[in-house]
Amino acid sequence: MELKSRFPHILLAAYIILFIALAINPYSREVWFAENLPIVLIVLALVLTYRRFRFSNTAYALMSVLIFMHTIGGHYTFARVPFGFITDLFGFERNHYDRIAHFSVGFYAYALAELSLAKKWIKSKWVLLTFPVFFILSVAAGYEIIEWQFAVMEDSSAGTDFLGSQGDVWDAQKDMLADGLGALSAILLFWAVRRRDISRRNLA
Repeated sequence: MELKSRFPHILLAAYIILFIALAINPYSREVWFAENLPIVLIVLALVLTYRRFRFSNTAYALMSVLIFMHTIGGHYTFARVPFGFITDLFGFERNHYDRIAHFSVGFYAYALAELSLAKKWIKSKWVLLTFPVFFILSVAAGYEIIEWQFAVMEDSSAGTDFLGSQGDVWDAQKDMLADGLGALSAILLFWAVRRRDISRRNLA
């Protein structure tokens, strides 16, 4: 099996190793569970659907960014991930690891556009390129609601760690903006990589 065809398997193996290593003595077991649950579900979905639809290596690579970053964030809590060198380099007042992770959420727009194109679900070129962005923004809004409810239900410490707002009252809005900008970046990349395929489909 060539390296190119084994790439998704390599990513999966790397994730399993990272997951096991960071499951040991996390900062908060409650936060670790809450942060890892959606990621485990994403990975399971990709594994179970692999034989029915194989994404491109580019799509798998983009999707893996969030998977790895979220797994690391779940171990430390996002506000406590050792990211001081970036904070110091750019003179930030807070740890922006979580913001970068939110940006990587948008990378899933690439996979969604790829799947929609392959399955011929969408007949319009503009819908093909805009629907994934709006979908990501919808998911981002839904996740912010889940974070809010978790923070309300859990004890104050775990809830605050899960939110990772670091005192920023506009954290939810900025997170959603980061998700959207990541989606726009992913769609621009998709257009650049798959422009010929889109043109061959003669989409409206």
